[in-house]
Amino acid sequence: MPFPSLKKLYISLALLALTTAIALALYIFVALQWSYSKGERAGFLQKVSNKGWICKTWEGELSLVALPGTAPEKFLFTVRDEAVAQKVNAAAGKRVTLQYEQHKGLPTSCFGDTDYFVVGLTEID
Repeated sequence: MPFPSLKKLYISLALLALTTAIALALYIFVALQWSYSKGERAGFLQKVSNKGWICKTWEGELSLVALPGTAPEKFLFTVRDEAVAQKVNAAAGKRVTLQYEQHKGLPTSCFGDTDYFVVGLTEID
């Protein structure tokens, strides 16, 4: 009677797959809700684009204000919120302060190309 043991094997594999999927979903939820660090960066907003083959994300580049005669440092960031993305797009080319949260350990680039997620923007006059 090999069939009952085969049925148990299928049930065990299905439960293992379900448990793995739930654990992965829980991990992603926690990684997106808990921020590793928070902060602000000020500079000139150089680039904003909506990128991705399947998962479209807003990616940007902030040129940090450096001392005269030194090469500018670039701060690469991701915007997940559409309302914030519209504000960032409107401020392209201007001097701004970006408020960000860093989320480490996200499993794929579907959440963004960087660990830094912009949550707010203030234009500097």
